[in-house]
Amino acid sequence: MNEKTLSSKDKNLAFNIYLILAAIFIASLVVSNLIFQKFFSWDFFGWYNFEISVGILPYPITFLVTDLISEIYGKKKANQVVITGIFASAFSLLIIMMSDLAPATEWSPVGDEVFHQVFGLSALAVFASAMAYLVAQFVDIRIYHFWKKKTKGRHLWLRNNFSTITSQFLDTFSVLFLLCSFGVIDWNLFGILLLNGFLFKLLVALLDTPILYIFVYWFRGRFNLQAHEEIEL
Repeated sequence: MNEKTLSSKDKNLAFNIYLILAAIFIASLVVSNLIFQKFFSWDFFGWYNFEISVGILPYPITFLVTDLISEIYGKKKANQVVITGIFASAFSLLIIMMSDLAPATEWSPVGDEVFHQVFGLSALAVFASAMAYLVAQFVDIRIYHFWKKKTKGRHLWLRNNFSTITSQFLDTFSVLFLLCSFGVIDWNLFGILLLNGFLFKLLVALLDTPILYIFVYWFRGRFNLQAHEEIEL
């Protein structure tokens, strides 16, 4: 892929947008690991009843962001964001562990038992999610750029959906397998949670394609990019 050299003004704008996308990515990743213990039921127009963790809600955003960064800024920048997200998750894990170990005062609004119940298992969740996520995101980026190269920058819908669907199944399977292995979730729930999680992510992957097209269209128009060009930062 060819790299587009921008003027100083446009380069600053492109870099600031990249930072915003990276911030959205990291926030979505960290938050999903903190809220995963709450599960909810969602009836999708009477067609299917999803029973999934609220932690899955911000997760598809991370794949949308990495696909957008891959498309506009290239494979290297996408990989950098993924690695940064892993460090952010590891750092949040350290803070959670330290906070869980610190004894609560008698007058603390949230006591040790409640805090541990809500956040105590987050350490395992962050570890399991980080391992599964690391593999899934790198697979997503690799597949995305494979198809981008094959199609010479055309057929955005193909690489977006194919890379996201494949990597999201890998991520869902891996994280549930690790959580069940650690005893966080009962093995009896593995099959139904895998089906629910993957179907939900599949649905979101299909729905976010028009959003990706809108952002890519804006980027290409604003920075005068061709289908085969990426912004050089």
